[in-house]
Amino acid sequence: MSRLTQRPAPVDLTSIESRYQRFGLSENPFPSSAFVNQESSDRRINGDLFEIEIRKKEYEQIMAHFLRSPQSDPNHLRLGYIIDASYIGRGNGKSAFLVNLHQSINKEYCLDISGGTNKCFAVYVQPEAGGRTKTFPSFVDMIFDAILRSGIIDISLAILRLDALGVAYPQIDLSSEMDDEAQLVSDLNSEEWYRSRNLLCTRVAAAVLSNPYLQCLPQGFPLYQERERLLPEMVTQSSFQEYYARDLRRGPERFAFVFSDLVRFFLAAGFNGAYVLVDDFERVPSFQSAREKTDFALEVRSCLFDGAYESARIGFYDLLLVLHAGVPRLIKEAWDQSGMARRSPLDPTASSQHIIPFEKLSKRHTGPLLKKYLSAYRTDAAMNDELAPFTLGAVNKIGELSEYNAAAILMTAYQLLEKAASTPAQTVIDERFVDECRGDLKLDVDRRAPDIETAASVDLLKKADDGG
Repeated sequence: MSRLTQRPAPVDLTSIESRYQRFGLSENPFPSSAFVNQESSDRRINGDLFEIEIRKKEYEQIMAHFLRSPQSDPNHLRLGYIIDASYIGRGNGKSAFLVNLHQSINKEYCLDISGGTNKCFAVYVQPEAGGRTKTFPSFVDMIFDAILRSGIIDISLAILRLDALGVAYPQIDLSSEMDDEAQLVSDLNSEEWYRSRNLLCTRVAAAVLSNPYLQCLPQGFPLYQERERLLPEMVTQSSFQEYYARDLRRGPERFAFVFSDLVRFFLAAGFNGAYVLVDDFERVPSFQSAREKTDFALEVRSCLFDGAYESARIGFYDLLLVLHAGVPRLIKEAWDQSGMARRSPLDPTASSQHIIPFEKLSKRHTGPLLKKYLSAYRTDAAMNDELAPFTLGAVNKIGELSEYNAAAILMTAYQLLEKAASTPAQTVIDERFVDECRGDLKLDVDRRAPDIETAASVDLLKKADDGG
């Protein structure tokens, strides 16, 4: 049989379920590896399973200092740092925390969190490895890419058109369609929907452009395409994507689009801010020379604080950077030279609202962390013991062996459950079983901080000037 026409054999899901049935579980609830992938459909690795109680302190600090603070206050914090409180390297749960924070903000666009004070969306940014995001233009490209992935442009277009319909066609009543928000957004951005209701897209487009926030936009901005073409096409998010890639040069033109033009567009749609959550920020400075670090910091200062951008004027974008413990030292000089340190202090030893220390887990956190995953795959809702098939002694042992590293705890639990499932008549994972399996457990989770954090930096420009 040709390999072109062959298909993989179907997996017998009943055999997987029966493998964990004696533990009251549908499958192994723990991730087999330590990475987080927000795009995955697997709840074990996409950040959907997150026990907020173990990070309640950090969460409340962000709520108080950033999310509940009025965006309308020009003195609100615009840059914050989530920093490991100790040199424990990777696997402490920062990525899962950030993904969960991202989802929490976007659930009601922060209206629920802020008591109606802020209507803000969040985007998740993860710089590429290998130094491909070390320049500020590349960093801005990644922010815009995150905005596209979030779908917030299409949502904003729908909001603008919904408001415009009330002006152009005041007799239209869409209250019955408000329950299905996703469908309404799709309809409002579809030419066919307007035609089916005998509504003129050009009339709606003219009403959109009457919004006061849209009066200072450049003539090339995508919204003007509907007005200027002989046979106008409805502008969608893809129009913004094409405009950014085709019409704007990297550097100042794209900076102005992201930090001024898009800000006015989002303001017109009723948003008063946005949170840019940057994971693994060390991937940026780890590959920069001293001059590049300072240039990057100067660009951040200009776009967030005192440059000729709309975001800098009103503080629309708030950045939260996730840093390993060694990163502040890595960028301290650049922050000092650029004046960033005065606007957003970075010293983790000082008391500052800008800094959210990310504490190391302790013995009391291991049980709640495992319970969160177990409950998501529990088949017997009536089971009294939330830790089953693990005993409390085994849970404490897992925490000790894993050095209270979140990723290591979950991976160790995964391995132990796999061992138990492969052992006939084994229904309990107790302290003795953990000791018996200890020699076979892989406990070498990569918890190293980036090598660059411990290496002396080299100013390549100075070296060249010195003839070295």
